[in-house]
Amino acid sequence: MADDPRRRKRPARGAKPSRPTRLRAVTGGVGAAADPLSDPSSYINRELSWLDFDARVLAEAQDPRVPLLERLRFLAITANNLDEFYMIRVASLKRQLGEHVQATHADQMTATEQLQAITMRSQELVAAQLRCLLTEVVPALEEKRVRLLLTGEPLTALERARCDDFFDRQLYPLLTPLAIDPAHPFPYLSNLSLSIAVVLGEPGDRTPRVARVKVPSFLPRFFRAGGQGPFVPVERIIAERLGRLFPGMDILSHGVFRITRDADFDVDEDEPDLLSAIEEELRERRFGAIVRVETGPALAPELISMLETELGVGHQDIQPVDGVLDLTGLFSVADEVDRPDLSYSAFSGTTPPRLLSVQDQDPDIFAVVRRGDVLVQHPYDSFAATTERFIEQAARDPKVVAIKQTLYRTSGDTPVIGALTRAAEDGKQVVVLVEIKARFDEQNNIRWARQLEQVGAHVAYGVPGLKTHAKLVLVVRQEEGGVRYYAHIGTGNYNAVTARQYTDFGLLTARTEITEEVADLFNYLTGYSRKRDYHYLWVAPINAIERFEALMERELDHLRAGHPAGVIIKVNGLTDGRAMRAIYNASRQGLPIRLLVRGICALRPEVAGLSASVVVHSVIGRFLEHGRVFAFENGGQPEVFMGSSDLMGRNLYRRVECVVPLHDAQARREVLDVLEMMWQDRRQSWQLAADGSWSRVDPDSLEPGIQERLIERAKARPLSWESPRPEGGGRERRSG
Repeated sequence: MADDPRRRKRPARGAKPSRPTRLRAVTGGVGAAADPLSDPSSYINRELSWLDFDARVLAEAQDPRVPLLERLRFLAITANNLDEFYMIRVASLKRQLGEHVQATHADQMTATEQLQAITMRSQELVAAQLRCLLTEVVPALEEKRVRLLLTGEPLTALERARCDDFFDRQLYPLLTPLAIDPAHPFPYLSNLSLSIAVVLGEPGDRTPRVARVKVPSFLPRFFRAGGQGPFVPVERIIAERLGRLFPGMDILSHGVFRITRDADFDVDEDEPDLLSAIEEELRERRFGAIVRVETGPALAPELISMLETELGVGHQDIQPVDGVLDLTGLFSVADEVDRPDLSYSAFSGTTPPRLLSVQDQDPDIFAVVRRGDVLVQHPYDSFAATTERFIEQAARDPKVVAIKQTLYRTSGDTPVIGALTRAAEDGKQVVVLVEIKARFDEQNNIRWARQLEQVGAHVAYGVPGLKTHAKLVLVVRQEEGGVRYYAHIGTGNYNAVTARQYTDFGLLTARTEITEEVADLFNYLTGYSRKRDYHYLWVAPINAIERFEALMERELDHLRAGHPAGVIIKVNGLTDGRAMRAIYNASRQGLPIRLLVRGICALRPEVAGLSASVVVHSVIGRFLEHGRVFAFENGGQPEVFMGSSDLMGRNLYRRVECVVPLHDAQARREVLDVLEMMWQDRRQSWQLAADGSWSRVDPDSLEPGIQERLIERAKARPLSWESPRPEGGGRERRSG
């Protein structure tokens, strides 16, 4: 786990290095403050770091090595990420301004400074998105006979006829033109809705009149004019037929605009009916304050002024876009085009050898886990063949008397809910911690909570004031000799959809020292337990940050004693002040530290006198890197931990999180092997510099990336396995 030599890397092709708004001289040493750990220049602003992550995602769309339809998807992901950023982060900053609160993070940027920098950076991102789409991806797709008409290109007579038919049959019945005048007040605009503003005049009376037409949001964003025809923006089809909506009127001008609202909310958890309180807040979310108005290139200045007045927004909230709005609709284009040659090669997770079926019979998963821990990594290991199978076997096993599970985000028609429902109906005790405050999944989780309650499951909503983010299943089984616990502890949600798109680790274990603490943690979540002496688990907010600090200090003890020492950490985000101070303190004493941070990173690496021994990489690729791992060299006896917690304030102090040690030597080796492969990756990795800029490790590499290598490794698995030696002697060979 020793640190690798570091090299200065070239900027990515097409990616513009980012810079923080305020930066004192950090590249040659720490800033001017007496204590570098308190110096604002020692930290990167978290909001700007979020936008830097979006830029790295956008770089996948800009990369000609990525298949064309996947480049469309990366453009849609970037647009979706930016929408969420405005709905949550920008909305929060605007609330701070409105309430005259100048809350700051370690970098000490005020809300006003952050909003100014965000506006500039986000506009750069949107412009780069459109350049990539219109000058690179669309022309390349056209060469492959996939056409997107995004800039008013002419249609053939047949294509126009198909658009006419679509308008008549599907669009026209859904459209409601709304006049805007003293008798018709400005209409309500829903979040992320796309609208056409129309300026009209009557023949003989050129006095302008204004109307708004909403583009239906539940239809595909782009209409395909025929089986192999071009994709046409729906707003173009409407705009070219405005005469049908305003017969007898002259269409003087029209343009498109889109609004973004504040989508966050706070709930008083002392409410007697928390479920109903959140449902009410979800209804109120529709009327959140407007935080952004995107305007298309044809929108007249007088219409923009009208929007400012009617929507109550400032000029700084208007963001002109020189092209098509709402690129999230590119998801549907990529899904509709059936061209395997333009997509990533098909891959479904495979079954770990120890869980392979034998003569078409599923193995007894509890017997497998009793013989030793099972580590899984999704999506390379099939979620259905591992985690879902564990829960489903528990649901139908007559020896299982209880199942306890946390649910933060789960998929629509999920087998997990079905298994829990069957278990409750069969009389097993089923306890489910449903996090009904999981942002943007509140409605789904409320539905699951009610469904489970109806079949007799015990449903709880966790600890007041905290979100339950831990990924846990506990199975209680009656066996010879008494009751035995089995547990699954993971880094990702119990969601079959994201398990195919996110990389996550999961541990199946029957180790008493672990499962008993998981049982204690469930008692904390469902009752009034105040247990604080967890010896093995890191449990936030009880002991997680303290355990992390203690392990960092222990690693320094090994370093001082001349023993092997080093740390490698893989997280989604690093923003917590205590965690960063622990890393800085260790680096100032020479401890080699490697950080794999997918998203936000507020820590500055490679700063002399502060973080010279810290290197930060970020892996971006086909799958979203989601697993959290903490590995310590520990004097030559490596210790590895994995779980649900990032090194962010919300995870460490405002959520219930669980991180588990890997006591199984094989599981440790597997995780350390993956971490080392990620660190050596040149194709998908980015490196963070001291000045806050990100650059690809090797922008021209043609080597397979880490994720492709893990896919190929999973595909190459044997279809048979040898079990451990049974107690009677001899070896048993199984195949499937």
